[in-house]
Amino acid sequence: MKRAPAPLHTADGARAAPYAAKLRTPFAVLGIRTANGKLTGVDYLPRSERAQRPVDAFTAEVVAEIGRYLADPQHRFALPLDPAGTPFQRRVWQEIDRIPVGESRTYGEIARALRTGPRAVGNACGANPIALVTPCHRVVGSRGALGGFGGAAAGDPLRIKRWLLVHEGYRFGA
Repeated sequence: MKRAPAPLHTADGARAAPYAAKLRTPFAVLGIRTANGKLTGVDYLPRSERAQRPVDAFTAEVVAEIGRYLADPQHRFALPLDPAGTPFQRRVWQEIDRIPVGESRTYGEIARALRTGPRAVGNACGANPIALVTPCHRVVGSRGALGGFGGAAAGDPLRIKRWLLVHEGYRFGA
């Protein structure tokens, strides 16, 4: 799950794709990445970032889908996705996609379901490039603690995680 803008160049030296849109939300500006008619990334950018109109019709649909989710947390995203990840990360993300809105699972519960360790689940969450759509914010620490978000155990990323959980009706301590 990328939380900061990607570098201008990828690890192999290729130029990184610019954002196809930047959408202002109550919790952050979302940097939206698309390629070949598929959503490839949603980055949480600082609120100081300027919004950017969608560059094409597909990106406009992504923005509209996010708007529907913000208006109704029960909204299910129906977008073609192409998140970069290992086979293991994709298995974790598929398991996370099964968590209902307003509910959570612990890193340990996901780990037991996949016969792996909680730290590996946390690392897969941290690598999720489309974290708003594949809802890693629904994965919490033991005893309902927020745990981490985007590799952080404190600060702004946890504020975003809390906002998303409250938006979806999650009851802390319930």
